[in-house]
Amino acid sequence: MLLAASAMALLASPLHALTTAKPRFGTFGVDLTAIDKAVKPGDDFWTYVNGAWDKRTPIAADRTSAGVSVLLVDEAEAQVKAIVEDLAKNPASAGKSGQQIGDFYASWMDEAGIEAAGTKPLAPYLARVDAVKDKVELQKLFTEIGYTAPIGVGILPDPADTSRYVAMAGQAGLGLPNRDYYLNQGEKYDTIRKAYRLYVAKMLTLAGISDADARADKIIALETELAKVQWAPERQRDIKAIYNPMDRAGMEKLAPEFDWDKMLVWSGLGDVKTVIMGETTAIAATGKLLDSTPLDTWKDYSKFHFIRTHAMYLPKAFDDANFDFFGRTLRGQPEQRARWKRGIQLLNDNLGEAIGAIYVERHYPPASSAKMDELIVNLRAALKERLDKLEWMDEPTRAAALLKLSTFDPRVGHPIKYVDYSSMTVKRGALLDDALAAEKFEWDLQLSRLPKPVDRTLWEMTPQTVNAYYDPLMNQITFPAAILQPPFFDPNSDPAVNYGSIGAIIGHEIGHGFDDQGRQFDEKGRIRDWWTPVAAERFAARTKNLGGQFDAYEPLPGVHIKGELTMGENIGDLGGVEMAYSAYRRYVAQHGEPPVIDGLTGDQRFFLAYGQSWRSKLREGRLREQLLTDPHSPAYYRVNGIVRNVDAWYKAFDVKPGDKMYLPPEQRVHIW
Repeated sequence: MLLAASAMALLASPLHALTTAKPRFGTFGVDLTAIDKAVKPGDDFWTYVNGAWDKRTPIAADRTSAGVSVLLVDEAEAQVKAIVEDLAKNPASAGKSGQQIGDFYASWMDEAGIEAAGTKPLAPYLARVDAVKDKVELQKLFTEIGYTAPIGVGILPDPADTSRYVAMAGQAGLGLPNRDYYLNQGEKYDTIRKAYRLYVAKMLTLAGISDADARADKIIALETELAKVQWAPERQRDIKAIYNPMDRAGMEKLAPEFDWDKMLVWSGLGDVKTVIMGETTAIAATGKLLDSTPLDTWKDYSKFHFIRTHAMYLPKAFDDANFDFFGRTLRGQPEQRARWKRGIQLLNDNLGEAIGAIYVERHYPPASSAKMDELIVNLRAALKERLDKLEWMDEPTRAAALLKLSTFDPRVGHPIKYVDYSSMTVKRGALLDDALAAEKFEWDLQLSRLPKPVDRTLWEMTPQTVNAYYDPLMNQITFPAAILQPPFFDPNSDPAVNYGSIGAIIGHEIGHGFDDQGRQFDEKGRIRDWWTPVAAERFAARTKNLGGQFDAYEPLPGVHIKGELTMGENIGDLGGVEMAYSAYRRYVAQHGEPPVIDGLTGDQRFFLAYGQSWRSKLREGRLREQLLTDPHSPAYYRVNGIVRNVDAWYKAFDVKPGDKMYLPPEQRVHIW
């Protein structure tokens, strides 16, 4: 009753009444000039909503995409730039973090100093590789800050007991985005691999390493062997498959080629008794590669990857070569971004919460949190109503689902406390060393948390990040300040627009708690099967149908969406829209049917806002990378692939048999 009562209070909130202030976009919150009226909504809804924008909007030369998120990122970038420039004038205004931000940025912008230093800053790090005399010392190198290892180690809450942290090991060590780039056949992939070989050789040559071509061949041969044994990204999504706790004896049995005792000590994990081993077969096979691959090849591999991962901190020739391959060749980006913009991203990555604290003071009014809190309450109430009425779910599973929903922990705007960076060493004029110091700080920060209870106040994104996320281990949904702006969130917009945009985003994140992965975690974030076999079977049948729909989509010739890889996000999108629409209809039930505005009904405005939220376009190379590596479907299909399953969309736009997107009612997927 308390949840429902709070939701009723929301319906009278000023947020949900059309105000006299003008929304940022159009007359009610949607840019109608973006619509392509030559396209029928039932034939191609994304193009109907965004087609005119698509035709008139190029992707900027320094970008791999264009769209509403890019606009907000650009705005946040400019806002952070102003903060950094103010700190440069008065670093004491932000204490030690002001000095760190100012010095790091000054080192980054000192291109003349970087050129003058040449490869001298790189020399000691390459000499460290030269000092390796055997494979025991090689394993020690793998554990040191800045060097790439074929097995990665991280720290996270234990999925079996989320009150404590645990170490986890998994496959790693590739230079290309994932295994598919090494193994897929076809002219496009052959071209990428040839360009990668030239890139590897060039980086070695720039560093003064002899026989670069021959070394490059051996490095790529090693990476190809690693790729052959690594798991596909869709398989990595299976939490039960990657959750394999092992003691030292189990680790030794799995991959005896690694000296796990020493590696854990060298990593700062000497007191850890159990490690979660992820992709077990890949780890075992990597151990065999450690043993069979010559030491000199591993050393060349280590040198190359150190240079590659730190190229942006080195002279322009390194930075340009890095961009030429990863930016221009791999992702189709014609121009490198302006140095100051990349510097802002550097600061966000390494001192992000120190900047975020200032960003919140300047750009995030407290009233936004209150309004978002109200929206979240209403979305939760809408899902509760849907769960109460869900025909395919039996009562025991329904009770567990409602319990999980009641324990959701929403965080909005910014963390209640920020990371203290005071122990990080930043020295002006020592850019590469500063970058390594930032990496060390981050690892030391994780190590410092390991023996302590899990801190639920920590954030995985900074306030200036245009994004949102759900953490299944914490059962938390998080919305940073920067995403709470038009067109996603505008208090001056028509209620239908806010429900269709930020409402669907909120619903999406809540829905992750009940997607194919999230449903495997209980109300405390623990791996636990709280489903009856009957409910699980019914859920699986619905998700299989949704996956089949997305498997059929082919955004690039010969490259389909992977329905299994994108399943969680697709479920989140579908559930998010349906939750948001239910919440909007609650509003309408309280206040009456809204007026027609600019010839559009409230329901039409709701779906237009949803389509506008995914106004985005990608370069071919970036789209290919997304299809192969990313659990999110391309924006076009996050609209068209979703709304064709929503009954209310058919009614809103009079979609009928014969329209290209039409699905018969029995083929529409309804999960949440």
